[in-house]
Amino acid sequence: MRHYDNHRSGTVQRARQLRRNASEPERRLLRALRETYPHLKWRHQAPLGPFFADMLCFSEKLVIEVDGDMHAVAEGYDASREDYMAREGYRTVRVTNADVMTNLKGVLTRISFSLGEKEEARAAQSRGKDEGSYPKKKGGPE
Repeated sequence: MRHYDNHRSGTVQRARQLRRNASEPERRLLRALRETYPHLKWRHQAPLGPFFADMLCFSEKLVIEVDGDMHAVAEGYDASREDYMAREGYRTVRVTNADVMTNLKGVLTRISFSLGEKEEARAAQSRGKDEGSYPKKKGGPE
């Protein structure tokens, strides 16, 4: 399924350009994500509305942003982008270039927790359907 049909002209070309010019931390994290979670489809510099997500897993509705030095200056832009993605139902995990380069295992653990939170929510929702979905009769067994 194509996810980019409704984007403005030039979006795919811009995404390709961003991928070609990816930083070493982005490349390293993408490689690690694909090795660690081979059952998930990870997209790099994927268009999401008017923005591009550094790493995106559509099935998990998870965006991973790798922040370099410029992100300290672009906090307002990052906040509006994160707000947009949240409104679209995506969770965002932010990591720094330095963390990816010096603590990749810790970054993957953090991402794992975020993926686990979604699994826990699914399990709780599933349990909620099984338990307590029918009202108890008055005077019946507890």
